[in-house]
Amino acid sequence: MTFEQCDHIIGPFFHGTKVALDPGDLLVAGHLSNYHDGRVANHVYFAALLEPAVWAAELATAFAGSDERGRVYVVEPTGPFEDDPNVTDKKFPGNVTQSYRTRHPMRIIDEVGIWDRHSPDVLQGMIDNIVRLREQGLDVIED
Repeated sequence: MTFEQCDHIIGPFFHGTKVALDPGDLLVAGHLSNYHDGRVANHVYFAALLEPAVWAAELATAFAGSDERGRVYVVEPTGPFEDDPNVTDKKFPGNVTQSYRTRHPMRIIDEVGIWDRHSPDVLQGMIDNIVRLREQGLDVIED
């Protein structure tokens, strides 16, 4: 799915992060990445499924060294978006995770108050896998 063809994708859309935001706030590209120290994110990432946003929230807080619960928001795109190439076709055929990215702001609509956290063992397994990929130079994000 490309920028020119995003009209048919219908939300709700979700974004996971470590940051406290309010309805009406805008998420914008150009901030430091939640996942790579010193790296600026050129896109805002979001999904039409809750699960990828939950992972994003949990990993963002874990990589920040925080035990706090991450935050998951319902968001609204303000411009065109595309499939997230970091998961589509590279790791999963098509876009089964319904993950997208945009260079345009995303408006916070509401916070998702209730969502299930992954067990500590499952979360640690994901972190260990990311660390292993980084050590092998394979944790590459196309941004």
